[in-house]
Amino acid sequence: MSEQSLTAIPVDSLKGVGPKLKEKLAKLQIFNLQDLLFHLPLRYEDRTQVKPLVETQDGERALIRVIVQLSQIQYGKRRSLICRAYDETASIDFRFFHFMAAQQKKLQAGVELYAFGEVRRFGRSLQMVHPEITYINEGKAAPLLDTLTPVYPTTEGLHQASWRNLQKQALSHLRRKPIADLMPNELIQKWQLMGISEALLWLHQPPKNTAIEDINSEQSPAIKRLIYEELLAQQLSMQLQRLRFQQDSAFIMRNDGELNNKLLELLPFKPTMAQQRVVSEISKDLQSSRPMLRLLQGDVGAGKTLVAAMSAFQAIESGFQVALMAPTEILAEQHFNGFNHWCDSLGIKVAFLVGKLKASERRESLELIKSGEAQLVIGTHALFQEEVEYHNLGLAIIDEQHRFGVKQRLALKNKAPENKQLHQLMMTATPIPRTLAMTAYADMDLSIIDELPPGRTPVKTIAITEQKREQVIQRIEEACLNEKRQVYWVCTLIEESEEIQSQAAETTANLLAEQLPNCRIGLIHGRLKSEQKQIVMQQFKDGRLDILVATTVIEVGVDVPNASLMVIENPERLGLAQLHQLRGRVGRGSVESHCLLLYGHPLSDNAKSRIQIMRETNDGFIIAEEDLRLRGPGEFLGTRQTGEMALQFADIVKNAVLIPEIQSVAKDMIKQSPQLAKNLCKRWLGYRHELADV
Repeated sequence: MSEQSLTAIPVDSLKGVGPKLKEKLAKLQIFNLQDLLFHLPLRYEDRTQVKPLVETQDGERALIRVIVQLSQIQYGKRRSLICRAYDETASIDFRFFHFMAAQQKKLQAGVELYAFGEVRRFGRSLQMVHPEITYINEGKAAPLLDTLTPVYPTTEGLHQASWRNLQKQALSHLRRKPIADLMPNELIQKWQLMGISEALLWLHQPPKNTAIEDINSEQSPAIKRLIYEELLAQQLSMQLQRLRFQQDSAFIMRNDGELNNKLLELLPFKPTMAQQRVVSEISKDLQSSRPMLRLLQGDVGAGKTLVAAMSAFQAIESGFQVALMAPTEILAEQHFNGFNHWCDSLGIKVAFLVGKLKASERRESLELIKSGEAQLVIGTHALFQEEVEYHNLGLAIIDEQHRFGVKQRLALKNKAPENKQLHQLMMTATPIPRTLAMTAYADMDLSIIDELPPGRTPVKTIAITEQKREQVIQRIEEACLNEKRQVYWVCTLIEESEEIQSQAAETTANLLAEQLPNCRIGLIHGRLKSEQKQIVMQQFKDGRLDILVATTVIEVGVDVPNASLMVIENPERLGLAQLHQLRGRVGRGSVESHCLLLYGHPLSDNAKSRIQIMRETNDGFIIAEEDLRLRGPGEFLGTRQTGEMALQFADIVKNAVLIPEIQSVAKDMIKQSPQLAKNLCKRWLGYRHELADV
């Protein structure tokens, strides 16, 4: 059976699949037999052997053979049926919260049965809740299976018995005529991989005596095959996506450099070599008809804003509009204020567009954008709403790009003039580990500002137990009153509720006001209106506040060189990337700065590791690698996986060594066998493949 014939057989051709079940399967993107076969088990149960009770482990799902000793109804908060049973090695209690009289009658003393379920240990006693029971009539053999029992990811109303029945039918098709191997033969031989059909058969029905813990490891040849094929499909997907993006042409933006030379004259400093290198990379992209899709990475304080400004001014000088999109209104407002300072001096008109604008302000901004009078437009996702019409948008700059998904990027792309593609510059202050950049960001060119501006002193990070809080308060008083420095105090809570976080920040601010009556204290939290936040932030920036108490819900994105001390409460509740971002708010001047991590007890091993890493290094890329190792890729990807492939079998940390070679193989495959490459993508991405068309 060829690949095509498998995809041509709809799931409702299988016995037992009616309109309702077909609809449920469609929710899981299962439309044909190939989709069904690639819906692989989450885990396995061992029903291939009967286990003596004494050998069962806590939490293990096992098949046991026992004799009933007694059964009785127990009354309490909840009525339940308790059945005591035993084998030659130990006894166990079955508990049923839902039962019928006939069931109780059947569980009489002396009855022999097989039970399957999760064994729980409470001291010396064992228990199973609602086990599956098979009664033993004389001479009846145990309900043993020849293979491990798969447990499939499912949706409401679709039981495991249904899944096993459907897969059994699909596997019988697969045995008659295996599906096509889409990986090139030379790769299969080079990497010593088993065939795809063989791998699928093995994973749906692993033979008995297979150690369950080995199934999902690379020790399993079937898993090894899927890891390689999945990584190859992922690389193909990203590279095909890049080629599709480059099919359209973009505007060519000349580089006379007049505006940027004037900008450089305004600056009280000279850009770093890293900034100059990155500006040159972007400028070269903008002078090409091939649309730019570039990710600009730079640690906190590395100077991404200046690079973005110089890129924007090249586009504006060439007669095009530029949109700068930020994920929050506060960050958008900060960009607006920062850019306005430069743009006023250079005669560039800036428009601001966020959700909070009054109707009249919004109308005015929309008119400026439509007429082209606004050469630079700064805002939030409001920039790509339907009623926003651009005169001649040529460049989109997206700050903190991991907060935006594919759909938002598509919406902004649609604002480009007809038949043209936008140049896109993505920016992130979260350094992205090389392994992740080679997988999730393989469709982009990368620019890295790997040098901090001169005069920036590394922040010293100190971990202090909550029990020494009084000493921290004294240190703050000394910094504010004697050294005339400013302080951030960041409050964190386990709860994500903005309401609770805001209350915690208010409580902290009130306590600090009591203990430090001579210090001026400001407060920012999620419940404040945007105008109020802006006022407080401006007061802190102007030096009219000594201490700024804030939650992590909002961006504390102010640049205050005089702030030299940051206290982070309960740092064990934050990830490394977030801690590093927060710490980057201090150390922006030439004075030595400190970050105090005020932790509570007890600390988990993971929390200890994070705090230790923060103490040892200020290098964002080292921190990013460690964060990837400790927490996985989710923190970095954000919403980027929308419309893209979330890896099921491959692990980009464990399998990092494979990626460079697979990336190279993907490039060759697209050149030599483009249709094969597309088919392999579709096999793994299914119907999400079209969504990746950005």
